[in-house]
Amino acid sequence: MPVIECDIEEARDRLADAGVEIAAGNTDHEQWRAAYGDATAVAYEDKVVIQGDSPEQLEALLREGGGRAHVYFDGASRGNPGPAGIGWVVVTSDGIVAEGNDTIGRATNNQAEYEALIQALTVASEYGFEEVDVRGDSELIVKQVRGEYDTNDPQLREYRIEVRQLLEEFSEWSLAHVPREINDRADDLANDALDDA
Repeated sequence: MPVIECDIEEARDRLADAGVEIAAGNTDHEQWRAAYGDATAVAYEDKVVIQGDSPEQLEALLREGGGRAHVYFDGASRGNPGPAGIGWVVVTSDGIVAEGNDTIGRATNNQAEYEALIQALTVASEYGFEEVDVRGDSELIVKQVRGEYDTNDPQLREYRIEVRQLLEEFSEWSLAHVPREINDRADDLANDALDDA
């Protein structure tokens, strides 16, 4: 549940400018409420609390736009192909902005890695980041996306095209392979998704 410390009148104006309908608060402590997609922003004296399943777009409207984020992704498959999960983390100098995981059904490990990368980039874009430094522990995926390796599998080729299109939405991006220990949070999230399934 994101909490944004801010001037709540400026936050209200920002939401109104984006076409979000503002309503009165439900209690004496709530200054106002705004629903957008599957999330609701509730303003208190000096902060806005966002509730709901998909807070990314509403939070992006309330935070200062732009900036750079570090994005970590990982996919896991038990059986290859088998039950698969994804994990991703979006980080700035202020700490973790967003993280998440999910199961994606039956997939190979490479398919899961691509699915995780796509979700991570989608979230970073929804938050309004202009620049991303993307990190993952799959050397194959990183080198395929950067064009250093060919992609013979037709489905992986489609994934690569989708990832490249997502990356082009950012004014600047980098993509690098990192050791698993640097990517441990995304790895844990992907495996947690499978453990909880």
